[in-house]
Amino acid sequence: MTERRVIVQKEVIRSGVGFGSALAIAISFTTHKSVLWAIVHGLFSWFYVAYYVLTR
Repeated sequence: MTERRVIVQKEVIRSGVGFGSALAIAISFTTHKSVLWAIVHGLFSWFYVAYYVLTR
């Protein structure tokens, strides 16, 4: 049971990071119209998404 829980938890974390990066890139490109900023914000992923939500 414990092994299954660990595998599921790792999969959720991996999916969350991917979605956070994609969301940050989409928000950044829509806002700034710059590929460079989109890449930078994609690296920060959820931090940028939280910043964007808090400052809007």
